[in-house]
Amino acid sequence: PTQAQRVLEYMRQFGSITQLDALRDLSVMRLASRISDLRRDGYDIVSNTEAVKNRYGETCHIKRYRERVTE
Repeated sequence: PTQAQRVLEYMRQFGSITQLDALRDLSVMRLASRISDLRRDGYDIVSNTEAVKNRYGETCHIKRYRERVTE
């Protein structure tokens, strides 16, 4: 499977994906590019920004992507 297909399957299995998930679990370095590929292919991928703490206790903002499933 392509990296984009792996990203899509990951979102379907776990509900969402972040850059850290993509790097750690899929070895995908450019998640935003793979999300762009999926959107171009017609998948409805939405994102939200979350505030998280880094190892130094500083607030950082990350993107979490998920596939919007319409019934």
